[in-house]
Amino acid sequence: MAVKTNVTTTTQFTTQAREIDFVTRFTDNWDALRTIMGIMRPIRKAPGTKLVSYKASMDGELQGGATVAEGDEIPFTKMKVEPVSYGDIEVAKYAKSVTIESVAKYGADVAVEKTDDAFIVALQNKVLGDFYAFLNTGSLSVIESTWQRALAMAKAAVLDKFAGMDKDVTEVVGFANIMDAYDYLGDKEITVQTAFGLNYVENFLGYSTLFLMPEKYIARNKVIALPVENIDLYYIDPGDSEFGKLGLNYTVQGETNLIGVHVEGDYSRATGDMYALMGMKLWAEYLDGIAVATVQAAGGARKGRRQVRKGGRRDAGTDFDRAPQLVPGAG
Repeated sequence: MAVKTNVTTTTQFTTQAREIDFVTRFTDNWDALRTIMGIMRPIRKAPGTKLVSYKASMDGELQGGATVAEGDEIPFTKMKVEPVSYGDIEVAKYAKSVTIESVAKYGADVAVEKTDDAFIVALQNKVLGDFYAFLNTGSLSVIESTWQRALAMAKAAVLDKFAGMDKDVTEVVGFANIMDAYDYLGDKEITVQTAFGLNYVENFLGYSTLFLMPEKYIARNKVIALPVENIDLYYIDPGDSEFGKLGLNYTVQGETNLIGVHVEGDYSRATGDMYALMGMKLWAEYLDGIAVATVQAAGGARKGRRQVRKGGRRDAGTDFDRAPQLVPGAG
């Protein structure tokens, strides 16, 4: 008897289900990470779009001051915003292959599903790693004598910078070396949350979120701070119809297509191959809206002179004397 029309076969189920599952999990991860970082909705861009950050500065001398006579008109200080181009948003292509021997030896649960999990983590870490490298190029420089003051003054510097540009800041996130954080906290009880390989603490010394990073992403005695308004996620849609004209059709999921996946078997090699297509970039609109604070000397809670280039003030919202107030969560 002939097979019924439109019956889903085993082959269709295993490949299509894997594609949908992979894309859904990847997208869910990024939705959760966006929530943690406070990023707004991702911004769709066409392939080849230039990645640009901006640098705001004075055009000429600071005007006004105490020399303005009573009732006299206050002169304006001319400001300028200069774009700094870093290249294009590029379509990135990735693939992994699992042999039939691997499945025979370890079973599909290990050979296929576990490698899918590892593939998701690797793709996610590629985007995050590029973002951390970019954060280290922030041009708002702060020098402090202690780690706690570096945290405080880094936040103060970005608040001052954005206030000077008449831009609102709702929350500030920070990035610090995990060894520095635990060295500062000592034997204090803390709740460090972990999600998708990231360690972070919420509501820490005035930061909505402080991410605790390993040495390869942020060096010891360094703190990075930026407002959530200065973080954007740009992406190229892998489901773009232009790609389909090449005969390349990727499974995408949801309204925001961050990644496209296709799975197929290669009978000539007896392998199961997975192809991933994405073009994602975490970016900061203002390069001088990223404060990079350096601790020059260890010890001494209030000793040493501080230096802040391009603006900075003590942040009234940071409590220097109380122990950190942490939000309970999964450790």
